[in-house]
Amino acid sequence: MKRKTKRGLFFLLLLILVVGAVIFINLTAIERWIYPIQYKQEIERYASKYDLNPLLVAAIIRSESNYKPHLVSDKGAIGLMQLMPETANWAADKMGIVPPTAAQLHDVETNIAIGTWYIDSLHKQFAGNDAMMIAAYNAGPTNVRKWQNEGVWDGRFDTSLDIPFGETRHYMNRVQKFYTKYETLYGTGLSLSD
Repeated sequence: MKRKTKRGLFFLLLLILVVGAVIFINLTAIERWIYPIQYKQEIERYASKYDLNPLLVAAIIRSESNYKPHLVSDKGAIGLMQLMPETANWAADKMGIVPPTAAQLHDVETNIAIGTWYIDSLHKQFAGNDAMMIAAYNAGPTNVRKWQNEGVWDGRFDTSLDIPFGETRHYMNRVQKFYTKYETLYGTGLSLSD
């Protein structure tokens, strides 16, 4: 009887070691399952078009909607990139395209096309400053300029606790967290390919 118990214990320990080794080896695969990037082709296409980092676009989408194209916020923001209809219409006008209907903003391609154009617009408005662009995506460019002009916030990630809007402080933290995780799991550079 003791011999069977020792053998069973040995096989149990061996199984635990094998499973542990498999998990360790596949940790990246598991983390990619926990932190997926959906709609990679669309993100890459439009990030490339506007010379944006696709991992940053993916982090914004994850923070905004967690990749749910049919999401509508309590404030009326629509789709993957949570575009306000007024912002989407303004962007479409500047892009020279027909303003989208609310239903069209649920379309992945349309939403990412307009959302990445808007990110690029904010990036240009804030001279390539990613922290200010991310804050402006959440709080609006007028608020970010006001904070900067009044000396409330200097536009750096490491001073984002100075931002007076709690929602924007938390938003910036989420975007940074997802961006860092994506960079670790998917690499740097412009390709999201596995």
